[in-house]
Amino acid sequence: MTDARDDLLLLENQLCFSLVTAARNVVAAYRPILAPLGLTHPQYLVMLALWERSPRSLTDLADEIALEPATASPLVKRLEADGLLSRERRATDERRLDIALTDEGRRLRERALDVPRQVMAATGMQMAQLAQIRDTLAPLAGRRV
Repeated sequence: MTDARDDLLLLENQLCFSLVTAARNVVAAYRPILAPLGLTHPQYLVMLALWERSPRSLTDLADEIALEPATASPLVKRLEADGLLSRERRATDERRLDIALTDEGRRLRERALDVPRQVMAATGMQMAQLAQIRDTLAPLAGRRV
């Protein structure tokens, strides 16, 4: 006979396991959707942040997408090599690196407008369902809605 407390240690009852497997599956759903845009999921997050506001500092950009600047920097360099953004030292403060969209990066936004619809199709969920999941996870992700 098992103690009810033992159920607390079942893998299927672990929040961390559910979150990690869900995150992996969601990112996998994005992969074929983003491939025609030439973007990986982390690069897509960078572009989303820049489509909201550009230019912005590397530190601000990294904070926005919940990455360390040292992790965001290679993403930014790759997107720069692809012609989607530019990096420039701020004239008034050489320590600050400003990241800005190029014309090509702005044009890519138009092609990305269909990504949310494709994600809904891939997950079999409607926008309201996805928004509910996002909003439920917001306190755990440290993000406001």
